[in-house]
Amino acid sequence: MLALRSAWEDQERVWVTLEGPDVSYLLAEETVVYGRGPTNRSLLNMVRNLIVAWRTLRRHDVDAVLSTGAGLAVPFFLVARLLGRRTVYVESLTRSEGLSLSGRMVYPFARAFFVQWPATTKLRRARHVGSVL
Repeated sequence: MLALRSAWEDQERVWVTLEGPDVSYLLAEETVVYGRGPTNRSLLNMVRNLIVAWRTLRRHDVDAVLSTGAGLAVPFFLVARLLGRRTVYVESLTRSEGLSLSGRMVYPFARAFFVQWPATTKLRRARHVGSVL
């Protein structure tokens, strides 16, 4: 997400992520909301993160939700679409042949869906405009 800085640096923003020492350092000057982890295939944490998403998106009147994936994307995209917010997903650079589980789950809710490899543009709305890195 930091590699996309030019797309969001002039915008008001709220970061939603999992806690970690790198997060504290990299986002020290940002507004940060912490989700519940681990998110991989945890139905309980999906429900918990739905609550985090609802509270966060109601408290912060965001215009769009931008995500590079992982389990937090799913509940935030669900809630964002319910609230009429734009949703933009950027698939991981590591997904060169197929979509991640998160990507497959948020695809129906994403207004814009970007992939970083031409081979992954088989989906009708997936767009390849080059690599982020």
